[in-house]
Amino acid sequence: QVQLVESGGGLVQPGGSLRLSCAASGMIFSINTMGWYRQTPGKQRELVASITSGGTTTYADSVKGRFTISRDNAKNTAYLQMNSLKPEDTAVYYCNRIFRPLSWGQGTQVTVSP
Repeated sequence: QVQLVESGGGLVQPGGSLRLSCAASGMIFSINTMGWYRQTPGKQRELVASITSGGTTTYADSVKGRFTISRDNAKNTAYLQMNSLKPEDTAVYYCNRIFRPLSWGQGTQVTVSP
């Protein structure tokens, strides 16, 4: 059964850092382009970062220079290192493959607040 499990969220002060993890199972993780998305109440889910099987990364303008996406194919895990966090980064963060997305996991809540 294909499963995506996000973890690593929490409450952090502005300027702080968090590292999110996305553990994938039931799929050939290494060949898939993976993405991190986020969603706030009443808004559409937005893609914030992606990484190809070869390690090429892309970022939304709003997180460029602050977030870093990476992957460990041996562990079937994708990561999102988030630095210099801002209150507007508060959201539920999800991971999924970019092409032919799977069922969404539960996500992990990130709250940036003084």
